[in-house]
Amino acid sequence: MTEPMILRVRVAAPAKEVWHALTDPAALRTWLAEHAEVDLPGRFEFWGRFTPDGEAPHQRVLHVGEHTLRLEWTLGGVATTSEISLEEEGPESTIVSLEQSHFDFQDVITGASVRGNLQTFWCLSLANLTDHVEGRPLTPKVDYTSATMREEVLIDAPMAEVYDSLVDSEKATRWFGYKIEIEPRVGGRWAMGGFENPDPAKVIDLDEGRAMTVDWGPVGLTSWELAESEGKTKLTFVQSGFDEARPPHAGWAGWLSGLAELRRFHELPDWKPIWVEAS
Repeated sequence: MTEPMILRVRVAAPAKEVWHALTDPAALRTWLAEHAEVDLPGRFEFWGRFTPDGEAPHQRVLHVGEHTLRLEWTLGGVATTSEISLEEEGPESTIVSLEQSHFDFQDVITGASVRGNLQTFWCLSLANLTDHVEGRPLTPKVDYTSATMREEVLIDAPMAEVYDSLVDSEKATRWFGYKIEIEPRVGGRWAMGGFENPDPAKVIDLDEGRAMTVDWGPVGLTSWELAESEGKTKLTFVQSGFDEARPPHAGWAGWLSGLAELRRFHELPDWKPIWVEAS
């Protein structure tokens, strides 16, 4: 049995507002899932194309507290446990903690189980919960029924600043939340975890100030392109070159959750990462 996966985010809102977003079906259909139905304490279900294994609802309520919700969520024939709890830091600040059982990172690498999607599904969902409660535009969700991986996000910042944050190692590390080192030139390395990574990706195309394509080998290519849009920057992000019979949805959700933080990095004058280190 693996250790539970724990994620924590800080939301700039009272716990009452966050709890409403967590338990109101209309809100859930905005930030979490295509379909959601809630009638606590007996029912909490979400499903649809934005949910792994989402052809039907697979959740069962195990416990409901004042600010705690624990679910059994059956994925790939295995009953996992998802628990969300809130801790009010102050009048306008709430820590949301997510604890998820039955996540094994090897499932991300091998694709052997749909449970490999759990970590990045929750990362993107918590990022969208935060923006939903704080009244900000949401980041596109992953369509787990599709092999098309192309999305656009609008960033309220000059194009030159967005470009710099995508090619500068220190800035990319800050907003992505994980060490990244980049050599922004054709043939340069793009290394998740830093250049000590023995198998970095390679920059295969660079249009300085506007676009980059990175080759990840068997995983495929990631490409981004920037364009001016009425004083803002439109970022088009694409993942391609993968085996379409086994789309890398887990990685795609990870990229999208990163773009959610990239937007906050540029748009919030007092930006701090939403992610809080798990105790």
